[in-house]
Amino acid sequence: MGLLDSFEKGLERAVNGAFAKTFRSGIQPVEIASALRSELDKKAVVVTRDRILTPNTFVVRLSPADDEKMSALGSTLVTELDALVKKHARTQGYSFAGPVAISIERDGSLSTGTLRVDSQTTEGQVAWRGVVDIDGKRHPLSSARTVIGRGSDADITIPDAGTSRKHVEILWDGERAMVRDLGSTNGTTLNGRKVTEAALPPDSTISIGRTNIVFRVVAQAQPPRRPSASDATRIFDVRERGPLS
Repeated sequence: MGLLDSFEKGLERAVNGAFAKTFRSGIQPVEIASALRSELDKKAVVVTRDRILTPNTFVVRLSPADDEKMSALGSTLVTELDALVKKHARTQGYSFAGPVAISIERDGSLSTGTLRVDSQTTEGQVAWRGVVDIDGKRHPLSSARTVIGRGSDADITIPDAGTSRKHVEILWDGERAMVRDLGSTNGTTLNGRKVTEAALPPDSTISIGRTNIVFRVVAQAQPPRRPSASDATRIFDVRERGPLS
């Protein structure tokens, strides 16, 4: 099964199966899913050799008749679309500049059975943020020096008896990173090689005790403007819930 087939079948099972009687004519949820996937591919931009930036704010415009049918799903449809957009981005190696936001708007100029998708990257300057992933949890490097160890006075505390209280530190200046062992008992390895101090490339793995620490650099920007009470549009805003991969 190809990527598009998988993308569409997932939405069909999650949404169409439960609401099949609602959609006898006009736009189908699967068509919205395909349009969003197409929008991601069409507007993906290579920022660096290893990073491809794609829009993170989407407005799906529907005819009045189609919008009325889709409104029967409430937030279920947008929740499923959000999950599938993120899955497609991960599969293709795309990065988002901020939280993913999907809205559905009624457009009187569209005829039944047609749709239009508008998208953009979140307004604001895109910056790169250093983070570390430890045991499935993401920790931002919010200062120039981050100490990791089992002690309560470390910036990031890990429950690993094989590590020192202040075992290792990561230095991050917004562009480059370094890792430095702080005189630990059991030492530090970087991508399997023992180090006392070394440059830290993105996606490198630092090992201390039985714990692996993966350093990553991710895109970020200001989140989209939240709708005000006076907005007449029906908007579902689905925020990022997990780590960016």
